[in-house]
Amino acid sequence: MALLQRKEIRNRAHALVKEWQGETREHAEAKSFWGDFFNVFGVNRRRVASFEEPVKKSGGATGFIDLLWRGRLLIEHKSKGKDLDKAYSQGLSYFEGLNDKDLPRFVMVSDFDRFRLYDMDGGDTAEFTLEELPDNIHLFDFLSGHEQEEALPIYELNIKAAERLGDLYDALLESGYEGHPLQVFLVRILFCLFAEDTGIFNRHQVTRYILKHTNEDGSDLDMHLAKLFQVLDKPYEKRNKNLPEGLAEFPYVNGALFAERFDMPSFSADMRDQLLECAYFDWADISPAIFGSLFQSVMDQETRRSLGAHYTSEKHIYRLINPLFLNDLKQEFEQITKLKRGKQQRLISFQQKLTDLQFLDPACGCGNFLITTYKAIRELELSVLQEQLKDDEHLGATLTIEPLISLDHYHGIEIEEWPARIAEVAMWLTQHQMNREFAKQFGHEPDLLPLKTAAHIFPENALTLDWAEVVAPNKLNYIIGNPPFVGKNYRSKEQNESMASTMKHIKNWKSLDFVTCWFVKSAEFMQQNQNIQAALVSTNSITMGEQVEPLWNSLLGLGIKINFSHRTFSWSSEAKGKAAVHVVIIGFSLLNKDTKKIFHYSDLNGEATISNARNINPYLIDAIDTTIGNRGKPISEVPALIYGNKPVDGGFLLLSPEEKAELVSLEPTAERWLKPVIGSREFINRLERWCLWLVGITPNELKKLPEVMKRVQQVKEMRLNSVDAGARKLAERPTEFRDTRVPETYIVVPRVSSERREYVPMGFFTGETISTDLNNLIPNAQKYHFGVLESKIHMAWLSAVTGRLKSDYRYSAKLVYNNYPWPEVDDAQKAKVKKAAQAVLDARELYPDSSLADLYDPLLMPAELRKAHNALDKVVDRCYRKEPFKDDTQRLKLLFERYAELTANS
Repeated sequence: MALLQRKEIRNRAHALVKEWQGETREHAEAKSFWGDFFNVFGVNRRRVASFEEPVKKSGGATGFIDLLWRGRLLIEHKSKGKDLDKAYSQGLSYFEGLNDKDLPRFVMVSDFDRFRLYDMDGGDTAEFTLEELPDNIHLFDFLSGHEQEEALPIYELNIKAAERLGDLYDALLESGYEGHPLQVFLVRILFCLFAEDTGIFNRHQVTRYILKHTNEDGSDLDMHLAKLFQVLDKPYEKRNKNLPEGLAEFPYVNGALFAERFDMPSFSADMRDQLLECAYFDWADISPAIFGSLFQSVMDQETRRSLGAHYTSEKHIYRLINPLFLNDLKQEFEQITKLKRGKQQRLISFQQKLTDLQFLDPACGCGNFLITTYKAIRELELSVLQEQLKDDEHLGATLTIEPLISLDHYHGIEIEEWPARIAEVAMWLTQHQMNREFAKQFGHEPDLLPLKTAAHIFPENALTLDWAEVVAPNKLNYIIGNPPFVGKNYRSKEQNESMASTMKHIKNWKSLDFVTCWFVKSAEFMQQNQNIQAALVSTNSITMGEQVEPLWNSLLGLGIKINFSHRTFSWSSEAKGKAAVHVVIIGFSLLNKDTKKIFHYSDLNGEATISNARNINPYLIDAIDTTIGNRGKPISEVPALIYGNKPVDGGFLLLSPEEKAELVSLEPTAERWLKPVIGSREFINRLERWCLWLVGITPNELKKLPEVMKRVQQVKEMRLNSVDAGARKLAERPTEFRDTRVPETYIVVPRVSSERREYVPMGFFTGETISTDLNNLIPNAQKYHFGVLESKIHMAWLSAVTGRLKSDYRYSAKLVYNNYPWPEVDDAQKAKVKKAAQAVLDARELYPDSSLADLYDPLLMPAELRKAHNALDKVVDRCYRKEPFKDDTQRLKLLFERYAELTANS
């Protein structure tokens, strides 16, 4: 009888699993089960093995072997959950009653659900479940008649597998093999490693070919690989009839993966060993995270930074695709399952709907978003097919159950060829993984080979490419992805040129981060099909600070509506050298959906709480659409906020307490020219620092201070040697800071403050203390102004519209203060704010030895200070409206509305 092909054996194994899952009765069904088991391998059990084979045991008692194939296999079968160790011992006890020629080489014990196979000659043991049988059919080559190979080492797949492939890449690169051939070569190797571990090829078929047919020194490996790749690219009927048996057995792959011809790399013995070490990993369970890590493992950190490459875990990808489309599709499916009439036809129509969906990731990298999306759609299709089959069996109909989701509906653009190649192959591998999932449910595995369709991955510049060349706008449903996170100060010359082609019509486009290009191109592409919906990941910088106005005025002008958003959360990745980034996800389209959702993260590394919104504005707040730009003066009647005094002194006019003491000991008369000086650090942390404030000093007075003169001379030299023309000009007055603003009284507002603080600490000073430009100043401000600025509602405004330094707040005059919509108050309200503000100052004074950093640390904040702030918050809130605010979202909604009123005619 002809040997069954491994593909047929695998499908029979899938059918066996489906038929026998859940069986528990040892005696009732065991014989039928083992008959079916042998049939998987094309063996008629009656011809080779017998049940209840009697055998004499020690002591003369007769035992009965559950199943015996003399000389080959002994099976001891137990009911589900029984001890397999005892079953094995029982099986061995029968050996003394068998003659030598009947002793089996293999012993197998099973309880229907678990299997353990012992090789009595080789000493190997394999254990697996019934569900895992299709992946372990190679263990039974002794049953099927296929040549049994020596066991190879197998390593568990993890990040190290990708790193080892990266090591091979480095070795090939060092040998002089580089560029396009190297990238294509490694992608082919990756496909082969996966194929031989998942049943696309025979088990370890490539690895065994290399071990058996190539020299250990690697000298002929290039020749054999070149021939192997040619064979994989040729249909069986076109192959040379004289091919060696080892090559002739390989299947036809197609898909253009092996079509291109180029010189193979030359291998050393070490490089051959590196390739084999990669092959010993079990690539069957490869995941998108591995692909991302693979990409990073062959790129140095500088390249990684310049490309803005970051890799998202599946968890974060689902944060994007769930609200974009997957939740709606699942809900629609659930509604169909509840139908009493017309359900079957609706299921067929719904499967067709899934089949018709088309996706584009215009910055796809290694394809993680496309991979996860494809898997999610295939998993939903599996549920649909299961529901169809359930109804089909009930109705006695004869539906053909087959997966229909096609790879050619998944499109990607990636500027670098290497990740683009990986993405293309990754989609094939994912297709095979999903075919295996299909087989678990329906008992047969759809044929992968020869490859019939492929994802459309274009190795092009997405910013200069017309996306219509990738996918017709009228066919596209969704734009998804994670464009490059490159800040405006880190763009390369090439990136600037690409950005100009997309963004030059936007005012101040150079101030925008690189990621914004994909938002604009997506919005413009939607103009050709208003049903396209998009969701993109971005750094949170595009929803705060100076970037909001130029970007979102353009997008809103194109008719874009935000339909869901994930507010700032912390990026996490499974890739090597993962980056720490704070990101947002924004779902947008020309469709203004009735139901909008905002995902909030109180813990940036935790899970979201979800709120419904009537409108989501560019700051990802449930409020009217508006953008805040730089403004030269306040929109309300309040004192101006100005910069502190920038020294531009090289540090020579600034003194530590020790330097001050030394100077005074040398020149006591210099003390009258010394003043306390504060930057934000000194102010918040209660640090002592001094400066030479020589404004108004006469030449004669300065001449009498030689130590001070030395410092003045150093300031002059520093300024003269500066590359900045403004600093060189300042050399004409080396005795002074660049700025000499000293209000009689003023409020200090640090320009940068930690986001951990619920309030930005502010304070009153007189002209006896000099503030540097690391603080903002409000000259001659009153306690009313202090009270409003130290309130929760003002902090909500700050956190929404300000830019960030890393994650810390940056308090700017033009963006935050000048645009803040102060309340309209009467004298009574103002008096209440002043009183509450004084209570905050009094609470601080209770702790004279504590810094503001300690007082405003969320864990250390004294109860008296918190109580005073809570009272101040309530007073200021009531200046805006009588009803208490539920949360900051309500506060911001009111502030944005008031801002719109105040600026309506400006």
